[in-house]
Amino acid sequence: MPLWEQLGLLLLLSAVLVAVLVWIPTRRRRRDPQERERRRRLAVNQTGRPGEAIVIEVQDGTVYYSYTVRGVSYNAAQDFSSLKEFVPEDPERMIGPARLKYAINNPANSILFCEEWSGVEPVVRVSR
Repeated sequence: MPLWEQLGLLLLLSAVLVAVLVWIPTRRRRRDPQERERRRRLAVNQTGRPGEAIVIEVQDGTVYYSYTVRGVSYNAAQDFSSLKEFVPEDPERMIGPARLKYAINNPANSILFCEEWSGVEPVVRVSR
């Protein structure tokens, strides 16, 4: 095979390789922020370590809380606008002690509730 054919074949293979390397990352579906947050909550729930928290404030669909892990204090917030069924009808009732779960490798990554677990007092809904 002449040298120019070998170079042409090498150039063609290089172009195909570059096209495949560009195509693979773009074909992955990007998740919207709500889906990423839901997956984060579920991951912390499945692998997280339990702890104690103090709910400080509840305002505009967000709960603010603080907790201490291994002597380090953390202040955090969790949006519960997509988790209304897990929150008391009067969200102010959450203020006070609560349970939380936090990621073992990153204690700042924590949750008070998710789709499968709740660290706040049980919600009792009365059907009307």
